[in-house]
Amino acid sequence: MERKIKEEGKFRYAEYGEGKPIIILHGLMGGLSNFDGVVNYFPKKGYRVILPELPIYTNSILKTSVKAFAKFTHDFIKHLGLKDVILLGNSLGGHIALLHTKLYPENVKAMVITGSSGLYESAMGDSYPRRGDYEFIKKKAEDVFYDPAIATKEVVDDVFATVNDRMKLIKTLTIAKSAIRHNMAKDLPKMSTPTCIIWGANDKVTPPDVAVEFEELLPDADLYWIDKCGHAAMMEHPDEFNELLDAWLTKRKF
Repeated sequence: MERKIKEEGKFRYAEYGEGKPIIILHGLMGGLSNFDGVVNYFPKKGYRVILPELPIYTNSILKTSVKAFAKFTHDFIKHLGLKDVILLGNSLGGHIALLHTKLYPENVKAMVITGSSGLYESAMGDSYPRRGDYEFIKKKAEDVFYDPAIATKEVVDDVFATVNDRMKLIKTLTIAKSAIRHNMAKDLPKMSTPTCIIWGANDKVTPPDVAVEFEELLPDADLYWIDKCGHAAMMEHPDEFNELLDAWLTKRKF
């Protein structure tokens, strides 16, 4: 699909459709294309789907943190003059959605998290990253999915390039430490925003018991599973992901 990026001041974003706003927050290694399934589906259902490029590798090192990205999201929502947004985040993007909603609850009507960090951080792995070791990076990329074939050469090459860029590597590790510091376990019980949790039953990065804990800690959450699915449900099983989310939004009248 054709993706036109709008540039307005410090913001770069793509948007599709008109109606109720869904803001998509991508993960650490995930690009906007990971959400093509959502982009193709929800504008036809009366939603305005907006994908900002998060400044993960463009912020200064002092502003490379989950909190800084949550503030960036707040500034972006304000810039577009939006109200009652639905935040949809995968992996680090889910964590940013959670912290943003804690800090700025007045902005957010609902949250959708999938493979989210915020409670359990193994996304970086014990020995990650080994620069220059292509096969190691390939295995790490394949582990993100239930079906390793989804980690195409293009996907692996992108990750390999990131970990071999010294400044990007430093920022990746800075973000990982920030994610561990911003554990949300004590915050979640005070967050009443309705939340849809869609999780891969075979997620190796944020295992299934993490999803169960999110559901237990959040006061108003519904948990849905996708079988034969890893860490990026919206990418690995887009049709099932969209159907589950659509049904939840309809049930909740969002």
